Formats: sequence, C-alpha cells, structure tokens
Amino acid sequence: MKLDTKLDAKTIASLKLPDGKDEEIFWDGELEDYGCRLRRNNKGKTRKTLIIQYRRAGRSPRTTLGVAEVLGAEPGRAAAKKLLARVALGEDPQAEKTARRAADKLTFRSVADEYLSAKQPTVRPRSYVEMQRYLCGSYFKALHPLPIDSIARKDIAARLVVIARECGVVTAIRARSHVSGLFAWGIAQGLTGTNPAVGAAQLKPPRARDRTLDDRELAAVWSAAGDDDFGRIVKLLILLGQRRTEVGGMKWQELDLERGTWTIPNTRSKNGRAHTLPLPVAAVSIINSMPRVIDRDCLFGERSTGGFTLWAVAKAGLDARLGDQVRKWVLHDVRRTFSAKLHDELNVPPHIVEALLNHYSGHRAGPAGVYNRAKYLPQMRDALLMWEDCLRTLIAGGERKVVSLRQPAS
Repeated sequence: MKLDTKLDAKTIASLKLPDGKDEEIFWDGELEDYGCRLRRNNKGKTRKTLIIQYRRAGRSPRTTLGVAEVLGAEPGRAAAKKLLARVALGEDPQAEKTARRAADKLTFRSVADEYLSAKQPTVRPRSYVEMQRYLCGSYFKALHPLPIDSIARKDIAARLVVIARECGVVTAIRARSHVSGLFAWGIAQGLTGTNPAVGAAQLKPPRARDRTLDDRELAAVWSAAGDDDFGRIVKLLILLGQRRTEVGGMKWQELDLERGTWTIPNTRSKNGRAHTLPLPVAAVSIINSMPRVIDRDCLFGERSTGGFTLWAVAKAGLDARLGDQVRKWVLHDVRRTFSAKLHDELNVPPHIVEALLNHYSGHRAGPAGVYNRAKYLPQMRDALLMWEDCLRTLIAGGERKVVSLRQPAS
C-alpha cells in the first residue's frame, strides 16, 4: 500500500493492519522502495519492521532494516537511503547479507572439525591427537565461536602471547604451526581468504638445551624417584634413554619378557618407526613390579587409555623431594645424559647409541636400516648391560663389574 506521506514516527505509530489481513506493507510516499511491514504473530500482536525492496537480475529481494520501534523512523530512513544508494551502484545488499549469514556459520571450531576430519586419514594417530588438542582444546577456545573469515592476525597474536606466557614459547610455536595449517586448508577450500597466523607474534625459539645430569645428580634423581608409577617411569627413562611419552605409554602387549625386549610400535614412536629395544635386568625387574590390571593394557596411569598423564604434578613432587641436590632440569635431559654417558664414558660406538635412541637417518632410514636394527640387537644389549652396571656403581657404590671392550683412542 502506497502512502501519501513519508514514514515518520507519527505515521508509523498510526499504521494498522487492514481488517482480515495478517500482513501488509506500507510504502513511503517520498522515498521509493522504502516501507514499513506490519505482521501479526500467532499471539495476535502486530510487529512493525522497516524494510527496503529493490529489483536485481529479475528478482525483488527484500532487506529488513530493523524493528521500527527500536530503530526509529529517521535512522531507518537514513539506513534505507544508504542501502538503496549501494543498489544504484550495482550492489546487492540482501545477497551480501545472506552470504554473511552463511559465513558466520563457518566458525573457527566448525572449520577445525572439518579440517581434522580431512586430515585424520593422512596423519599418524599421535599427530592427529596433537592437532586436535591444539585446535579444539583450550589454546584457541576464545576464537572457537568466531567466523573463520573474521579472525585477524591480532586475534591469533593475542592468543599466542597468552600461550607463550602460560605454557612456554615452544608450545606457542607449535600452536601457531597447527593454526596456520588450519587456515592454509581453509584458503584452499575457499572458506577464508587470508592466513592470519603468518607473522603473528614474534616467537623466538629457545636456545637448544645442552643440559646433562652429572653423576651425583643422576644418583639423586634415582634415589628420590620412589616406587610409584612416576618413579618407575623415571628409573626406566634413566635405564633405557627413551622418550617420556614412550615409556609412560608402555603396554604389556609391546613387551616380550621371555626374550627381554620391548618393541615400541610405529604409532607411538616419534619418528614413526617401530623400535625394538633389549631390556636390562633392572628394567625387567621394574616392569615385573607393576601389577597387571584386568582390561587395561597400559602399565602406567590410572584413568587415561594412553598411559601416564600427570607429568607436571609428579615432576613438581620429585623436584620438591630433591631440593637443591639437582639444578633446574627437565625429563628430556635424562635422555641427553644417557646419550652422553654411552658416548663419552662407555665408548659405545655412535651408530649403536643412535640405534638405542631410535635415531635413523640417511641410508639407515631405508630398507637397510631394518636389517641393521636387527643386527645391532646384541650390541645394543651389551651397551645397556654396561650402562646398567655403571648406574649401579653410581647409586650403590662399589666397583664396576662390566667394562667397555673398546678402549678410547690415545
């Protein structure tokens, strides 16, 4: 219905639905394509909304400006003029509004879920779990409800600064890597146009650690470790030189105690290669001290299906017991100490130490590496026997019973 006057506050207030109608549009008498729509809801109340309607490519899209009583007559007229001016310039405000509504449904979290679903078949289970933890956990939780294409570099940078402060720079760098992968995938899928993680926050990797424990510190750690799950893990770390997650996630099915070996499957090793390790007597003794729990394959941990998880709490407790006996250290320093001791003090050949650590590169990473690892088992067992004997003298005192067969060069 075309009005003879413009839609001002007085006119809008006086508008009423004609008898027998539940909806009617009253068009402004001065500004073409601007009107007020009245609609009666199922409770009998009439709602008034200000709208524009225009023609575009054979269509007559209608855009709602707002509720008349809330927006107001003059602000509504001003908004209508702006949108109709855009229409005159060839734009389509309603199409843009629909596209924006669809884009708003593509939140950081929903896109992250799609990204993880696409990546799961192509990455190792352990890598997938890490990706999921960084993208769907607490690190970027503040961004989860935001549309993916609305997230700017400052948003990513702000989160990375918090992560670096609360969890460390290394964790922040890994978080940036994972979120950058998400946005790169989003660009390829046409879900966003930029990668705000690129250049976000100035995160300088920490200097590579070279910390090793001396004999006194190593003995102190062993003595203070105790006989709970974490204490046994620490002792196995010292004996075997493996990574904490590999030892903490040890499973009964990976062990062959008759042969005295432990095989870390490729799904749990950092480099994705299965690793068979001889077990010295002390390690077997620690493993045998663990009770077998029905329907649970992991040796350590009580609740997690992946093994031990309370690393920070347990390490803090151990540090408290150690007091000032050991300078600041992390569990990975034990692995570095293991390598240094075998190289420098026990004269174990470098390739045997690398085999013990599951470090394979170059020609040893190819098919020949599989056979080399099998050939090295006796040498690896001898090396661990010497290391076990060395530890015994450090902890209990006395003389070494096993000596290196290879003398250092003079």
